[in-house]
Amino acid sequence: MKKYDLITATSMGIRLTPTDRQPVGIGNHYVMHSTSAESNVLNVSASLGLKTKVLTAFVKDSPIADFIKRDLGRRFIAFEGPEIDQNGPWGHRHQFNIADAGFGVRGPRVHNDRAGEVGLLLSEEQFDLEQIFAKDGARMIHFSGLFAALSKNTAAFCLKLAQAARENGTLISFDLNHRASFWANREEELHQAFHQIASLSDILIGNEEDYQLALHIEGPQAGGEGIHAQREDFKGMIKAAQARYPQVKVFANTLREVKSANEHLWGALLYMDGAWYEAPLREIQVLDRIGGGDGFVGGLLYSILQNWPGERCVQFAWSTGALATTMLEDFASPVNEQQVWSIWDGNARVVR
Repeated sequence: MKKYDLITATSMGIRLTPTDRQPVGIGNHYVMHSTSAESNVLNVSASLGLKTKVLTAFVKDSPIADFIKRDLGRRFIAFEGPEIDQNGPWGHRHQFNIADAGFGVRGPRVHNDRAGEVGLLLSEEQFDLEQIFAKDGARMIHFSGLFAALSKNTAAFCLKLAQAARENGTLISFDLNHRASFWANREEELHQAFHQIASLSDILIGNEEDYQLALHIEGPQAGGEGIHAQREDFKGMIKAAQARYPQVKVFANTLREVKSANEHLWGALLYMDGAWYEAPLREIQVLDRIGGGDGFVGGLLYSILQNWPGERCVQFAWSTGALATTMLEDFASPVNEQQVWSIWDGNARVVR
């Protein structure tokens, strides 16, 4: 019996969100919560009772680090990692992600402030990989392209974790999550790192841009225009990814077309067990789009850990992604499975 169901490596930070849907730079009241793409994925499984843990780093004696630890506790996510000295006011710190939700014709604005981020320093030497994988054990480890692309250290750390996971029978999930600002002037270095991690993965996740830009797999034009007509092109792209990475058993791809900040078409494709499964594009109402993709991934990994068939996996993942967009945090926090299936069924009636 493995101690953890789902673990991840991440650089934890905080998100500051203006209240009353005001834009960044205008609003002067902000709400703060802990965040990272990878911990956001874990939130679905943690909310539904599975054992989860983040491998991360904290700034020693930092009140922000203390807040993050308490918030992870609120989210039922365990944590492990080194306490690193701040080294003065110009030293290490946790990332700040300042983001509003947008409204109507005004799209969301996200400002990442990651200078001196403590997670840049994470490496395998700070963790006992034998304890994590061979003694405690984990059923699955999840990686995000955001953390892998953060620095040379984090890319190497992810690769070492993936190798240890493979040796110990831990499933490996990799959300490519290409971010252009992280890849600037590092394209060849990061392409090689992503290719190596993908070559060890069991599950690959990404939208059209991710597959094309991170793994150099040809596909449809990025941007979501005319997404109905491009469905077969998406399938062709994932088939090409399967040919390059034959050990991958699950490929997933979200589909999104933005009508306004509060109205999206949301869908998904899943290739699993040699068959295609689809959540057709459906209109969803959006409170805050940030974290919708992480919500999808979180639901997909929970479904796979439950050993559900492909059709249920893509439906549940679509629904947790849609759920995340109804919340002002970066993650989906389902109360129970019934709540998620009600979203899939289009049932928004009051529960008493």
